Amino acid sequence: MARRGKKKGRPVSGWVILDKPVGMGSTEAVSKVKWLFQAEKAGHAGTLDPLASGMLPIALGDATKTVPYVQDGAKIYRFTVAWGEERSTDDLEGPVTNNSDKRPSEADIRAVMPKYTGVIMQTPPQFSAIKIAGERAYDLARGGEAVDIPAREVEIGRLDIVSHDGDRTVFEVECGKGTYVRSLARDMGRDLGCYGHIADLRRTEVDPFTPDDFVTVKELETARFGEAGQPQEGDLPMDFAAIDGLVIDTVAALDCLPQVAVSDDTATKIRLGNPVIVRGRDAPVEADEACATAHGRLVAIGSIERGMFKPRRVFAG
Repeated sequence: MARRGKKKGRPVSGWVILDKPVGMGSTEAVSKVKWLFQAEKAGHAGTLDPLASGMLPIALGDATKTVPYVQDGAKIYRFTVAWGEERSTDDLEGPVTNNSDKRPSEADIRAVMPKYTGVIMQTPPQFSAIKIAGERAYDLARGGEAVDIPAREVEIGRLDIVSHDGDRTVFEVECGKGTYVRSLARDMGRDLGCYGHIADLRRTEVDPFTPDDFVTVKELETARFGEAGQPQEGDLPMDFAAIDGLVIDTVAALDCLPQVAVSDDTATKIRLGNPVIVRGRDAPVEADEACATAHGRLVAIGSIERGMFKPRRVFAG
């Protein structure tokens, strides 16, 4: 039997809330952050297209176990719709497929906006990561194949106009998981009879994180290598104190869950998989999901049944 290789990288855990620049793909961003931290593993909580900028929450180490909770969080985008053209990709990347000389007034736009709030049915873009018969829609579309993507239910909490100048309108939207802002631009353009596509897109928030949590690639590089910049590959510094200081603790992703504070001894029992009695006047008696913390750091995610916390997923101390 072949021996398992040793894990490469450091066991650093937590969240890096990257302000992703335009032109960088989400996978590329994760690889960059993983390399800067020399982390064992890393993953992101929600893809951002290369032409989009803004918040890309990246989980390191054990924090990857909490990615689903962040993916389910509400998101806020600020985006610009350019009227008069529809494009194959619903953004600047693709060729023009329809055009119009008509331009909507702000009153025209406001009249159709109620149709795009609440729980709505939305058809994802042809160029999207949706899987059709096991293949990504964008792979099929790039091969010239017309993709029949079924509409699906998404939730849009609010849609506001930030500014309007005739040719372009800047919006801000707060939406749930699975919403495509490119589809919003496409569908509003069709409803208005003038066509439209995304000219600029920035994700500003992913609950529970806010713009105060942002860190740039440059800030990470400076924290890792200093102002002098990246040294030669064979001479990487081993001091990670500065860059580790930019990591947000894993438990921050679980604001949506009841939290139970436990002692060090109890934390040890939980990490061994043992259920424990939940103590404290305000401690919940029942909860389908909850997390246990010790000194503010995540110990486990589990459930509470009849006053007993039962761990399902434990985290290293």
